[in-house]
Amino acid sequence: MPASTPDSASSTKPHAPRVAALIGPNSSGKTSLLESLLLATGTLHRKGSVRDHNTVGDAGREARARGMSTELTCAHATYLGEEWHFIDCPGSVDFAQDTREAAMICDVAIVVVDPDPARVMTVAPILKFLDRNRIPHLIFINKTDHAGVRLRSCLDALQAISERPLVMREIPIRDADANDEHITGFVDIVSERAYAYLEGQPSQLTALPSDIKDREHEAREGLLEALADFDDALLEQVLEDQTPATATIYDNLERDLAQDLIVPVFFGSAEHDRGIIRLLKALRHEAPCSDVCAHRLGAEPDPDQTILQVFKTVHLSHAGRFCFARILSGSLSNGDTLGGHKLSGICTVLGDKHEKIDQALTGAIVGLPRVERLRTGMLIGPDGEMENLWPDPLPPLYETGLKVANPGDDVKLNEALRHLCEQDRALGFGHHQATGQLLLSGQGDIHLQCALAHLAETYHLDISTAPVQTGYQETIRKPASARGRYKKQTGGHGQFGDVAIDIRPLGRGEGFEFSEQIVGGAIPRQYIPAVEKGVRDGLRSGPFGFPVVDIAVTLTDGSFHAVDSSDQAFQMAGRIAISEALKSAGPTLLEPIDTCTVSIPSDFTSKAQRLVSSRRGQILGFIAKEGWQGWDEIEVRIPTSETIDMVTELRSLSQGTGFFIRQFSHMQELGGKQADAVIARSRKTAK
Repeated sequence: MPASTPDSASSTKPHAPRVAALIGPNSSGKTSLLESLLLATGTLHRKGSVRDHNTVGDAGREARARGMSTELTCAHATYLGEEWHFIDCPGSVDFAQDTREAAMICDVAIVVVDPDPARVMTVAPILKFLDRNRIPHLIFINKTDHAGVRLRSCLDALQAISERPLVMREIPIRDADANDEHITGFVDIVSERAYAYLEGQPSQLTALPSDIKDREHEAREGLLEALADFDDALLEQVLEDQTPATATIYDNLERDLAQDLIVPVFFGSAEHDRGIIRLLKALRHEAPCSDVCAHRLGAEPDPDQTILQVFKTVHLSHAGRFCFARILSGSLSNGDTLGGHKLSGICTVLGDKHEKIDQALTGAIVGLPRVERLRTGMLIGPDGEMENLWPDPLPPLYETGLKVANPGDDVKLNEALRHLCEQDRALGFGHHQATGQLLLSGQGDIHLQCALAHLAETYHLDISTAPVQTGYQETIRKPASARGRYKKQTGGHGQFGDVAIDIRPLGRGEGFEFSEQIVGGAIPRQYIPAVEKGVRDGLRSGPFGFPVVDIAVTLTDGSFHAVDSSDQAFQMAGRIAISEALKSAGPTLLEPIDTCTVSIPSDFTSKAQRLVSSRRGQILGFIAKEGWQGWDEIEVRIPTSETIDMVTELRSLSQGTGFFIRQFSHMQELGGKQADAVIARSRKTAK
């Protein structure tokens, strides 16, 4: 096992509980790393395996069924007398909201990456979020037990997408006698000690190989130069070729990491427990305390004032609403009331296991059952909710329609969806304004599939999905006139209404106008509102089956019967008249157009442009994305129907990194084969 690194001046006494979030792309090995960390700290006596579906991090049904993390997993551990809370975050971009909210409350994020430089681009959005919110983070290059791993190539690729300088904390020792040059150990470039990996055992201190002394010296100089950029005294020592004290270097590493000025880089293999103790020691000595996180979130720590940040809400079948919160200040005892919220049954969390506790201290993560009014993102103090710096939820990128098998479940479904959206802020639901269809929105297909599985499992709802209906409309190209006559004779009073109307097109977006030019009492004035109502009803579904817009209707003439005329009769006459007039007014189909801003790594810009063009989009231009080195923004106008599932293809061509934001722009005429296909589908559905 590697020897302990020297304590820095600020870490001579045990820290309060600290939090580390494991963040990284899908399949980078975060869940395996959590298993190794829990084994190394003695929390687990035997590691689980992702392949065997028995890890702490993938305890949920959906996670095990899919072989990937689909939700946050919290786990607490103790290492060398200090309490740690680890959060295993999902790697799929579909669950990026969970990752962001875990990152916000952590003291340090461990960004787990694959050593393949070709996959490094998938880390770019993660690093950007961490830097934008000044969240301290380090990088752990995983899976370095494979032959042919070139750390320098991976490091160069990472530096190209990182706003902060990367500093290697160790360099690899390779087996020079083997053709495949496996990594067999490492050299800590601060302590300048070498360690050899031993299978199934802690690493062993060994002599520094002579053939890498020059490389180690070069790496150490690079580390010192990076630190000297933020410390004038250290810069003077470096310029004068003086050797800084080891304690000085550690102090600089601790301070610069806390301020998100540098990104330390480590490597190892979670599967074979390589580099795990080294990582734990770095966390222990260099990760900032919870005060840094509290200030970042807008809280002022005070030992006598309890402040909680809620970062996750779930609904458990046996406990109801269950919140995960971090104590940023003070302490929390079972039964305390905070800001009007009574908190009883507080517990620690290890995967899906909850253990009740009497008290938790500053820095700890706690589970809070049966808290009906707490929500994700709330910062709660003694006087209630406080203003904080919590980020907005991600905008929706993917939608599906929902239908219940049992019509009586509509109310139950709406309540379940409300709970679901409280649990995951990247989900949304509501009825489409134009079509009335109930829609569930989120970050991708897997995201929505997991949400639907949760509805079925937790709320026992039988739900099916349906294609999203696009809000097509109709309008007219030319003026027309028509007469509508409604006559019905039954026993007693009959029904009679007779109207003549003129219609003409309005400008796009002008809506509907109604006027009348009745003279000589051809229609009594009390029936004119009924005519307008009938016309409006007739415009709900035009010749193609869609609402008619941008049209002016003028009531010009008509007749009535002194006994048989009524509001209902003139309403029916107005509906008949508008239906006849529309047929001869050159009806045309309108489709909604969105304005989209597509964000994409520059290497994939041309592919994204081709994707937009293939979906009938119009490219308005593209520029370098501000603040995102190596990224572009493409401004496009594209039919709404083409954006519904576009994110899936966009991610496929950009290693999962591309995304977009959209908003409705305008309605635009649609003709040709596309219009014919839309009309045919509408008529088929209406049958």
